[in-house]
Amino acid sequence: MSRAVMKKKERKLKTSSNSLGLAIRVGFFLAVRQVRRSNIWTNILIIFIMTLTFLNLVVVSGILVGLIEGAVVAVKERYLGDIFISNLLNKSYIEQTPSIVKTIQYIPEVSAFSVRYIESGKIEGNYKDLPQTKKSTDIDKSVGTQIVGIDPEKENSVSHLSDILIEGEYLNKNDYDKVVIGAMLLKKYLSFDSAVFSTLDENVTIGSKIRVTVNGNVREVIVKGIVKSKVDEVDRRVFFVDTQLRGLIGRFDYNADEIVLRLKEGVDPNVVKSQIVSSGADLYARVQTQEDAEPKFIKDMKQTFAILGAIISSIGLVVAAITIFIVIFINAVTRRKFIGILKGVGIHGRAIEVAYIFQSLFYACIGTAIGVLLVFGFLKPYFDANPINFPFSDGILVATVDGTLWRIGILLIATFVAGYIPARIVVRQNTLDAILGR
Repeated sequence: MSRAVMKKKERKLKTSSNSLGLAIRVGFFLAVRQVRRSNIWTNILIIFIMTLTFLNLVVVSGILVGLIEGAVVAVKERYLGDIFISNLLNKSYIEQTPSIVKTIQYIPEVSAFSVRYIESGKIEGNYKDLPQTKKSTDIDKSVGTQIVGIDPEKENSVSHLSDILIEGEYLNKNDYDKVVIGAMLLKKYLSFDSAVFSTLDENVTIGSKIRVTVNGNVREVIVKGIVKSKVDEVDRRVFFVDTQLRGLIGRFDYNADEIVLRLKEGVDPNVVKSQIVSSGADLYARVQTQEDAEPKFIKDMKQTFAILGAIISSIGLVVAAITIFIVIFINAVTRRKFIGILKGVGIHGRAIEVAYIFQSLFYACIGTAIGVLLVFGFLKPYFDANPINFPFSDGILVATVDGTLWRIGILLIATFVAGYIPARIVVRQNTLDAILGR
């Protein structure tokens, strides 16, 4: 290629670059001028629409995901902890529990842990009113449940059961023949009737005596407290002091059924899990992080609600794009004569297109900025402090910085396209026809 041809291409590229830069500068000037001269209420209305669109993108999907996230947080806080150790599938309890506990005690990242002893059993209320001789036609009013033995102080340091008491008092180490019972075992706290979720009668309350049958042993105990966590694994259990339950079930080897660990702030659960596994604990128990141990239905629900949130947000995004398209198109059509004059005096069509793009982005940026302030300055702190009281979880607003930036990017792209297309349609019209209004 000759030097003359190369120079010609360089000059052409430079001219094109200068032309683009000039178009951007002129377009910006025209956009500022047009926004300033627009009706203030029109500007406010468009910005309001963009703010609502941003809130729809972030808040609607955030609440849908937060509904399930609230359940995840409750399961972690009240049941699974950060590390959850349970029996192997082919074993009825965790063998070598004392040696595993000793290992845990020497891990500095562990802030608290609780050992749980669990046995299936049944409970009965108002059992003194039952006939002494049971007929074949009599309905069995006993309720099947899990009887759990805990060290009250250690369990409270992990799952904070005392914080979710809705009646009565929490257990202490010296409580004998006293229990804390989950709310889903009592009829008055169950909002629906179900043959699957059998419950005790409504008159069973604090101070009532119930009969517990576990491992063939029958014991009368007093209901000292009632807990409600919105976690089935907690709300369908009866909690004993561990020393008493071990005696009832004959568990004198201290082998437990669940060990729950709470880690210090900022510690990676996988690191602690690796330390426990490297000690050989995985030969006698399943060692899982909270995420690994999450019930499958919660994981499925998280994905489902995330998809629903994305669909609803997408509809809002389309509505916003159409709104911007209509506003810019009407604006451009009503100003055809002005656009024609601009082209007639030498303003390049590209600069006019850029002006409308800047105008669209202006509305999007202002609306988005207001939306961000509302979400992170008011809505998220409010929902964190006042979760939405759903039947199965305390819903929160899930809004992350990364996710919000991604949505802002999508909104700006949609706005760019919605501003460019109508401007392009009008600008391409013949200059003389535009001036004469034909």
